[in-house]
Amino acid sequence: MNLKLKALTKSLWVFHAACSPCNNCDIEILDLLTPRYDVERFGITLAASIRHADVLLVTGVPNYKTKERLKRLYQQAPKPCLVVAVGSCACGRVCFKDSYNSPCAVDEVVPVSAYIPGCPPKPEAIIAGILKLIKSLKI
Repeated sequence: MNLKLKALTKSLWVFHAACSPCNNCDIEILDLLTPRYDVERFGITLAASIRHADVLLVTGVPNYKTKERLKRLYQQAPKPCLVVAVGSCACGRVCFKDSYNSPCAVDEVVPVSAYIPGCPPKPEAIIAGILKLIKSLKI
């Protein structure tokens, strides 16, 4: 197993990229950092820079401006970088599918490792999705 992937199973540094979300998913992500859910017990912490992150957490629908920024963020991340799409908008564009300002889905811009659907997804669902991602790395 790749040494970097093995390290990812113990400690994930997450960078949050908000691609024009409605902020409901963002609030649930902030909820994860409170003592009630305490994702740090799994070794998950927020990174201030994408250059220090192992996971790119994407919320919202990429539009013409954020599409290029999301692509640039993924290119700047150290590899291997896991991408997690959080919320129904990031997973499949839902009501923005035929919108004039939504040219593509997240998985058409960057390769997505895990999808966590919901509008907004509950913190328990986000934790379960990230833990499934960690377990898939151990195989």
